[in-house]
Amino acid sequence: MAQGRKTGGGSRKGIPNRTTRDVRAAIAAFADANVGRLQTWLDAIAEKDPAKAADLFVRVLEYHVPKLARTETKQDVPEQPQTIKIVFVPPPERTEESDVACRGG
Repeated sequence: MAQGRKTGGGSRKGIPNRTTRDVRAAIAAFADANVGRLQTWLDAIAEKDPAKAADLFVRVLEYHVPKLARTETKQDVPEQPQTIKIVFVPPPERTEESDVACRGG
């Protein structure tokens, strides 16, 4: 093999490892087979230690509702606050001609 160079033989990018695929399938099958028993297990744990049961419940939820990634935003704050001036003006005088025009007549 040339120094620093691969000489083929590897798997293509994006193709999962066969062992990883098989392990994930086995875990999924185990979870599917025991999902009905989970409530019974949590109830039994909650009788002795409610806090531990709650912790386990939250940990199981992470597989159903994944944690959101943390994001950080930065915003430059101006040194001087911006002032907005709002001026109210009286409405224009209404005339018979403007009333007719508004009514489409």
